[in-house]
Amino acid sequence: MRDFAQVRAAGRITVPVADQALAMLKVDALGFDHMDRRLLAAVIQMFDGGPVGVESLAAAIGEERGTIEDVLEPYLIQQGYLMRTPRGRMATPAAYLHLGLRVPVRVPPSGAAGPGPAIGDLFEGVATEGAEKTI
Repeated sequence: MRDFAQVRAAGRITVPVADQALAMLKVDALGFDHMDRRLLAAVIQMFDGGPVGVESLAAAIGEERGTIEDVLEPYLIQQGYLMRTPRGRMATPAAYLHLGLRVPVRVPPSGAAGPGPAIGDLFEGVATEGAEKTI
C-alpha cells in the first residue's frame, strides 16, 4: 500500500488510493484475493460444497497442503466462509453468496436416518404412571 501511494499519490494514503491499490491486487471488499476465491470456488464447484479432504483440494487448485492450511484457510474459517469438519472442508452459505451463487438445499443421502425423534417423543407410549421402580 505504501509503495503504491508513494508512486501514485505522492506518498499520501487516502481511501481512494487504498481502493485503487486493492483493486490492482484484485482484493475484494471482504479482503479475499484470487487464491481465496479460487479455493472457495473449488470446494463449491468441484466438490459440491464439500466435505473435501485437504489433499484433494490441494490437487484441485494446484497449491501445497501447507499453504492451504497455514495461509488460505485461517482467514476463510475466521470469517465464516469455510468450515473444517472431521470429514473435510465445507463451504458455508456465506461462501456461496459471496461468489454470487445460489445456496443449495442440503438433502440427506437416500437411506440416511432423519433427525430422529423429538425429545418429547422418546418415551411416548411408555407407561410411567404407577410403574414400580427397581433399584
